Amino acid sequence: MNMIDRRFGQASGEGVETTVNGGRLVCHPCGTLFAPEFGLLIVSDLHLEKGAAFARRGMMLPPYDTAATLALLAGTITRLNPRHVVALGDSFHDRHGAAHMPEPFRERLGALMAGRRWTWISGNHDPEPPAGLSGDTAETIELGPWTLRHEPSPRPCAGEIAGHLHPVARVSGRGRSVRGACFATDGERMIMPSFGVTTGGLNVLDRAFNGLFRPEQAKAYVIGTARIYPIPFRALSAG
Repeated sequence: MNMIDRRFGQASGEGVETTVNGGRLVCHPCGTLFAPEFGLLIVSDLHLEKGAAFARRGMMLPPYDTAATLALLAGTITRLNPRHVVALGDSFHDRHGAAHMPEPFRERLGALMAGRRWTWISGNHDPEPPAGLSGDTAETIELGPWTLRHEPSPRPCAGEIAGHLHPVARVSGRGRSVRGACFATDGERMIMPSFGVTTGGLNVLDRAFNGLFRPEQAKAYVIGTARIYPIPFRALSAG
């Protein structure tokens, strides 16, 4: 039992149910959101081809990020078998990523997309439709009680599900602390964690999150090794 288990109790390895604007969703430990009634899988900030984007700027990173991210995505799609996948923007690390993606990766992504609806939400890193890939592209879509977009609106927006901020949470106690990616929500809106294997994160107590959630209802669904831990913002630490 780790520190979060001791402080907040065991949590489910199958995902944790929550609601956003009255619609039922399941937060999964892989960092995806699933709406069973809609057969809808939502994933955010894949940042595919990040290593290649850095290489084009003369900065070398290990070139394995796309393969690792697609492997995680394939496992999730195999397990949940969604009818519709929505990628909430920054699916590619820059606007050239899709065009330059090596053919084996393109084929693997195409196989994941086959037989299901796929929607690319435009992100700040990838504002144009991904070159050479199928699927719909939109800035915002409405599905059931939700509004799906990349960047969260600075104004109250019931039902909004967004990405962009890469939320993480820190839990401290007894001289120790742990930090993990999280889903951030107050029941009215949600900001999803980044899915890409080489992406960083921003603490949910950072001022960038100010005003996005109702303070007393704000909760982080923190991703552990194989579990989700729902923890109120007021029990989290900065940094």
